[in-house]
Amino acid sequence: MSEKNYRIGEAAELLNLKTHVLRFWETEFPQLAPLRTDKGQRLYTEAHLDLLRRIRQLLHEQGMTIEGARRVLEGSAVLDENLPERLAPVPDPAFMQMLKRELSDIRRLLSGQ
Repeated sequence: MSEKNYRIGEAAELLNLKTHVLRFWETEFPQLAPLRTDKGQRLYTEAHLDLLRRIRQLLHEQGMTIEGARRVLEGSAVLDENLPERLAPVPDPAFMQMLKRELSDIRRLLSGQ
């Protein structure tokens, strides 16, 4: 039994991505080279879908740049899997207080008080 192939619309729907994103990623990631029919339609295999999931994870969940994701996929960079996904900045309370005071001062200056 041959491996299932997915047209670009089917692949995009399975991955919850837009078709233009898949076409763009083809230009950025040389590993991603879908098969082509005689009419030029793209056909993605399960291996392509796995690669697309990995690219999506690196870009959307890990917040990497395309260049960084490309390096990870090429093996020239290593991703620290222990890092939490998208580090949320923790505001410094002292900085936030100082910022609040400065904004209050600016508000007073602007209101003429």
